[in-house]
Amino acid sequence: MTTDTARAGDVRTTSGPPPGERRRPADRGRRRKSLVKHLVLTAACLLMIYPLAWMVVSSLRPEGEVFRQTGLLLTDPRPENYERGWNALRYPFGHYLLNSLAVVVFSIVGNLVSCSMAAYAFARQEFRGRKLLFAIMLVSIMLPLHVVIVPQYILFSELGWVNTLLPLVLPKFLATDAFFVFLMVQFIRGIPRELDEAARIDGAGHVAIFTRIILPLLVPALATTAIFTFIWTWNDFFTPLIYLTSPDAYTVPVALRSFVDSQGATSWGALFAMSVLSLLPVFIAFLIGQRLLVRGIATTGLK
Repeated sequence: MTTDTARAGDVRTTSGPPPGERRRPADRGRRRKSLVKHLVLTAACLLMIYPLAWMVVSSLRPEGEVFRQTGLLLTDPRPENYERGWNALRYPFGHYLLNSLAVVVFSIVGNLVSCSMAAYAFARQEFRGRKLLFAIMLVSIMLPLHVVIVPQYILFSELGWVNTLLPLVLPKFLATDAFFVFLMVQFIRGIPRELDEAARIDGAGHVAIFTRIILPLLVPALATTAIFTFIWTWNDFFTPLIYLTSPDAYTVPVALRSFVDSQGATSWGALFAMSVLSLLPVFIAFLIGQRLLVRGIATTGLK
């Protein structure tokens, strides 16, 4: 009797397909979806990289073949385009790289100092009109630059700062980039206030709390601000075009525009060669700080 019962249990237990076989169709479906997803992402990635690869290849082509060939096949490389582009303008191209580097360095320092201080004031201090000023700051994020460029130009012209780097650098020390202020405010609000209260018990004031507690914890947001400031300032074309009139003060984007001659022949090979060189600092900055960039955005709630 016991043997028959055991056999019946064995029959019931082994009557259906094994669990692994039941899961195989579902696993195959997931693998197919994952494969299709990766193929689509790879195709999109290649589509986005193609213009950059074409520019790199075109920087090594002869002048007459730049627009005749749309593929990436390089038959007759011309590395002399880089040498010709480096010395094509009034000054060597390194002069314009140094101008952009100076603007970028001062802009990064200005944004880090001024935006972090303004963010601490909005996030931790209580003062009259704080909410109103914070709302005005948020509204300024949605205000296009072209709306205020005329009064700013008149102001800087009256001060005698046109054709200098001051209009490009000085506003950064006044926390004019409201996006970074908002980013840091969101980050500071995530820091427990108990740390501030413990520091006040020990006799620390706002300066000590800001420098010894908030700033060390603010590193991801500061790194995000520095990387975005570097990329946006390095690639900015409109603002330097408005304020800089002398070739001696040109930044990289304005200098690249000088290669395009509306009345004569344009040296496309040299232009693409210097464009490749101007992109290298941006790629290096992003590759170095990409982890801190992602961490800073994720921890501030700006996903």
